[in-house]
Amino acid sequence: MTDEEQIIQLYRDENSAMVKKDINKLNQILAPSMHLTHMTGYVQPKLEWIDQIQNEQMKYYSSKEESIDDIQVSGDAASLVGQNQVRASVWGGGVNTWSLEMKMNFKKINGEWLITGQLASTY
Repeated sequence: MTDEEQIIQLYRDENSAMVKKDINKLNQILAPSMHLTHMTGYVQPKLEWIDQIQNEQMKYYSSKEESIDDIQVSGDAASLVGQNQVRASVWGGGVNTWSLEMKMNFKKINGEWLITGQLASTY
């Protein structure tokens, strides 16, 4: 699998793991220092995000991929922009579907690509 294919697969794996509440998979593919910047501007550390998925403060019902664009790979760093229709309930709110765009950063660590940062917005 090429680096580009691995990056795309990580993006898809994360979306699947969010919906399945697969905490082990998320721990495996997210770098320890990963942070997620929400649409509100809140910068959330990896373990807090995973905990909120586990206790359903963030409940993801579905994630339907619409596009993956702007894939960049340069040495041990990479990025992409993905757009998905995400149905979720976040922090006690009702169930909504968001047109969610994720700008994601990746780093190859010990020969393995990991997600290092994510910036969420709508499209």
